[in-house]
Amino acid sequence: MKAGVRALGIAESYRDGRDRSTFAGAVVRADRVLDGVAYRSCTVGGTDATDAVLGLVDDLGRPDVQYVLLGAVAPAWYNLLDISRVHETADRPVIAVTFEASDGLEDGLREAFSGAELERRLEDYRALPERRALSVNDDTVYVRHVGCTVDEAAAVVRSFTPAGGRPEPIRVAKQVARAGDSYVDAGDSRDPDDAGDSGD
Repeated sequence: MKAGVRALGIAESYRDGRDRSTFAGAVVRADRVLDGVAYRSCTVGGTDATDAVLGLVDDLGRPDVQYVLLGAVAPAWYNLLDISRVHETADRPVIAVTFEASDGLEDGLREAFSGAELERRLEDYRALPERRALSVNDDTVYVRHVGCTVDEAAAVVRSFTPAGGRPEPIRVAKQVARAGDSYVDAGDSRDPDDAGDSGD
């Protein structure tokens, strides 16, 4: 893959006790150059994670990004992503990469929700594309994809993963999301004199 090919990695950071989860988007080139960052948030246990992802795509406004890489399909306590909607709206291939073997989420959903809340999440979960194991370097990751072939998805994940099993756009987005959380945690403890210009 050419060094200048860009992917938007999206990952979240959540800290116990909060009702919002921080999303970060990081545009990373295939040669590992960081080329843009944006933040959004979604409700923990809500149904607005897909809107947060689409907000990141829109905020960054990068037509040169060729792929969207998602670091989760059920972030923020089962706030399930509609990968097909992300693909249709972003108009580029979407590849979700997760990192642990799993028997699926249905048991967890049934323990956490009931009634209409459960039914909506089960419907969203069952609509996700098939999950496939993929060997990357010496690791195994699990990939779902929309808008590209199995072979293309595998090639993209491997090309953006120079070492280990975590694609660089997702790894960077995760670090950026954690940094955003740390900044929020600092909150009122920051020195007002460090706040910068008021804009007047």
